Amino acid sequence: MSANTAHARHIVFAVAPDLVLLDACGPIEAFWRAELTLRAQLSSPSAQPCAYRVTLASIEGGVLPTFAGLPVIAERLDALDPATIDTLIVPGVPIDDNTVLQPELVAWIAANAPRARRVASVCTGAFYLAAAGLLDGRRAATHWRNATQLARRFPQVEVDDEPIFIRDERAGRVVWTSAGVTAGIDLALALIEEDCGHSVAMQAARRLVVFMKRPGGQAQFSEALAAQSAAGGAFDALHGWMAANLHSELSVERLAEAACMSPRTFARRYVEAVGRTPARTVAAMRVEAAAHALAQSRLPVKRIAADCGFGTEQNLRRAFERRYGVLPGDYRARFSAMSA
Repeated sequence: MSANTAHARHIVFAVAPDLVLLDACGPIEAFWRAELTLRAQLSSPSAQPCAYRVTLASIEGGVLPTFAGLPVIAERLDALDPATIDTLIVPGVPIDDNTVLQPELVAWIAANAPRARRVASVCTGAFYLAAAGLLDGRRAATHWRNATQLARRFPQVEVDDEPIFIRDERAGRVVWTSAGVTAGIDLALALIEEDCGHSVAMQAARRLVVFMKRPGGQAQFSEALAAQSAAGGAFDALHGWMAANLHSELSVERLAEAACMSPRTFARRYVEAVGRTPARTVAAMRVEAAAHALAQSRLPVKRIAADCGFGTEQNLRRAFERRYGVLPGDYRARFSAMSA
């Protein structure tokens, strides 16, 4: 969409009581930053909306309690013209095994979402989309803590607990789902890129002081955090040491020495605690570190390969193709915070 678009896209956040505030506020802020970027390009900061106009709405309207305790003011969903909705986004609420979804909101989503160009959820908002039948037969993301609940409650949904966000297009309809809280900003930036192009999305990310526009396939956990979580703290110090020494030789023998164990005992206990071999953790941490360096610096790929312990640029290329399906140069071109 060009900066001189005559009709702004109407983004509607359909919210339930106990809204997780950042699920809505983060994406709303991203859309506003994109709007500011395009207004600046038009040299008319006070112009009418040229990219987006955003509405926060609930079933009853008025003051809406949020999970954070800060109330917000919402419009009534039944006061909106569904034909004007370009993008419908459903943010999350706290979910446990006893949570009852607001039936009126489920019914409104089921009746009106099919008229929107695209539908999305942030975090546990996926439960509302699933209850409305919009995720049947689709792959969907949610917060990693709620993925098992979503799969158990809605077995017709293909739940994936790893990605930051998922874009599922089939039968001519696009549905986006995202992981928890700040992942909603990543989702919004992806929607902005789809509408307004890479440059506007990256400038919006800069305005938000977001380090980079993360790809949807990126894991919800960093590799170091995922390993520490799986180990329950047993190898926290070692994982921190590994992250700081990726350029070094990280053989089982060297890791065992750092952990003050024999190689045989270390290898066994590590697999028991983390659920994968030390070599797999090292490989995953190296790829993640290389991805961060590509996005956040202008260092040559050869230098990044050496700094992250790949030895050669060719080894880095092979690892990147396996993990991300693209070459390092393509990844940098798409996700670098140093461009645009």
